[in-house]
Amino acid sequence: MSHEDSRNALLDKDPTMETLRTPDERFENLPGYDFAPHYTQVPDGEGGGLRIHHIEEGPADGEPILLMHGQPSWCFLYRKMIPILVESGYRVFAPDLVGFGRSDKPTRRSDYTYARHVQWMSDWLSTNNLNGITLFCQDWGGLIGLRLVAAFPDRFARVVVANTGLPYASPITEEMAPSVRKIYESLPVVAHGELTERFAQKDGPPGFLYWRKFCAETKELPIGEIVGGLGTIPTPSEVRSAYEAPFPDASYRTGAHIFPSLVPMFPDDPELPANRAAWKVLAQFDKPFLTAFSDSDPVTAGGEAVFQKRIPGTKNQSHVTIPNAGHFLQEDNGEDCAATMIAFIHNNPA
Repeated sequence: MSHEDSRNALLDKDPTMETLRTPDERFENLPGYDFAPHYTQVPDGEGGGLRIHHIEEGPADGEPILLMHGQPSWCFLYRKMIPILVESGYRVFAPDLVGFGRSDKPTRRSDYTYARHVQWMSDWLSTNNLNGITLFCQDWGGLIGLRLVAAFPDRFARVVVANTGLPYASPITEEMAPSVRKIYESLPVVAHGELTERFAQKDGPPGFLYWRKFCAETKELPIGEIVGGLGTIPTPSEVRSAYEAPFPDASYRTGAHIFPSLVPMFPDDPELPANRAAWKVLAQFDKPFLTAFSDSDPVTAGGEAVFQKRIPGTKNQSHVTIPNAGHFLQEDNGEDCAATMIAFIHNNPA
């Protein structure tokens, strides 16, 4: 299918939600990525459907492992971990969130909401009927994946959280909100090369506000450069290009642009109550729960503390710090991430 044909195709001829589907040839000959595609159809919430892609590798009777990515990456991020996990006998599932990878990409920013992403992945999980899952989630993979754990706790046997969080309270009071919004509106759209420095700064507006502003307003979103730029080791150019593969042009990047704006920050955010309800479930979750944050992430440093404090399943676990890794620890040190999972499952048999 040509680029133009893909642009004009509407999934199931749905009149309300226009979607794009990245041509298959964009995923050919990517370094280290030789996985057959699998697809699941879910309702889009507007009377039509969406096709969600996932990798599915390993023996059919192996314990299931669910790997969930965040923004602006896709399941290519897990290419180093998957073979190691499969070799150890596990059945590995790595979906692409809607708007990313080989999954369908709604074209309007208004099509993307936090609640919709939870519902889409809930439908994906139920349709594939996974049980006894060990979840590994990073970035938005945690914001969505932990909501799945709370919604379907009986389906999950273990959880590993890495460089992620689940916001449950606004850091901004109602009195502060108008002035913070004004500050946000006045922020410049910095070059992507400055973002790491903004996250590290101790004075001035939080780095996340600059990241949110950058993604929402920049015309160019160099996804490969962003993934490489938040790492600790040089990322080869062919790998950076592979992260760009799902996005032939700007019209495919709507989800990547809008995701940071969906993170609950302000007290009137509609998903804060849902996240608080999820935390009530997680606060009773006594199945094995491991934190595996990296040693050099400017975005989520220290985020493991809230999990270790509030979730009973974290007790008596050998929590780890993944060395030599930035925000995208699967890219920088996927080998240690996989080894950590294998040891965690071995030490906590179902």
